Amino acid sequence: MRNARFDIRVYLQPAFLICVAVLAIAAASMSIATKRFGVYLKKEPLPLKKSLDLLDENQLAPYEVTSKRKVENKEILKALGTEDYIQWVLDAPEAATDSAVRRCLLFITYYKLPDRVPHVPEECYTGGGYQRLATDSVTFEINKPGLEKKIQGKYLVFGSTKFDFWQSGGKFPVLYFFKVNGEYAGSRDEARITLNKNLFRKHSYFCKVELVFNQAFVAPSKQQAVTAGEKLLAVILPILEREHWPDW
Repeated sequence: MRNARFDIRVYLQPAFLICVAVLAIAAASMSIATKRFGVYLKKEPLPLKKSLDLLDENQLAPYEVTSKRKVENKEILKALGTEDYIQWVLDAPEAATDSAVRRCLLFITYYKLPDRVPHVPEECYTGGGYQRLATDSVTFEINKPGLEKKIQGKYLVFGSTKFDFWQSGGKFPVLYFFKVNGEYAGSRDEARITLNKNLFRKHSYFCKVELVFNQAFVAPSKQQAVTAGEKLLAVILPILEREHWPDW
């Protein structure tokens, strides 16, 4: 009985009562903000219109899908934070056979209930044992009827700590950007800003589009990678806009 009285007194301490009061006020404030001002601090899931797995590869012409990869390691998949993704190796038949940009790894990840923006290449590749050799901002100029845009993105170059016969000593470029709540964002910080300013909608989403040129012996130059990326994006983005990403 003495111990029971002691436990009860712990919960009657001023510090504990203040914490309870603060949490109650915060919860009440969130409820009031939602009802009175239409502010949604807690978002609801917003699924894709159509799963990325159902992307019609025939629409990617002239590109050909040569490989569809899946993350088999459960720990890596858990760290990825989503099962809505594709990792496809694409071949560009119009490019020369020995071109450094003939093949590209297309890696798209979608988050239907984002509370953070994880897994940018800067962290993923360095965590996998690569070293970052270069970082720069780039602009993709997409000039296609129905999608004429200038999209900001990131250009990175990574190098392997071990020589890889197929990757010019392990060096390869990575290009990426985000689509967030109907807007394009060129970095993780920009994606977070776009997410945080979305107060008056029930939903939020973001999607990362990543192009990795690590399928050739010779690493392409920055200009080669960006130009090849623009050509591929002119094909894939209209499909994502029209058939997969939510209407915003």
